[in-house]
Amino acid sequence: MSTAFKRWQDWAVVAIGVAVFVTPFVFGETSSSSAAYSAYILGGLVAVVGLVSAFLANASKIVEGIVTGLGVILFFTPWLFGFTAVTATSWVSWIAGVLVVGVSGFALLAERRQQTVIN
Repeated sequence: MSTAFKRWQDWAVVAIGVAVFVTPFVFGETSSSSAAYSAYILGGLVAVVGLVSAFLANASKIVEGIVTGLGVILFFTPWLFGFTAVTATSWVSWIAGVLVVGVSGFALLAERRQQTVIN
């Protein structure tokens, strides 16, 4: 049975990426270039990798690892690029980073359980 387009985890990652991408527009924080560009780039990357994972019938551990890595980077971005004073974008980054890591971790655990049941 093909699992392409059926895993809720992939669509959750796409939704989180889109939410991060639109954050500067929603909160009117487009004037802070480092915060806005970080949201655009990382939000876009998270959404695209989530779509790639959704297109694959069986998302590989490499793709899930990339998603997890992007989540970690997303979490630390406000400190790395010095925009912790841009409150809304910082909080979205922190929350989205935790959510992305949690969802991708759950996907990896579900994949491991499925492989154990099959074997």
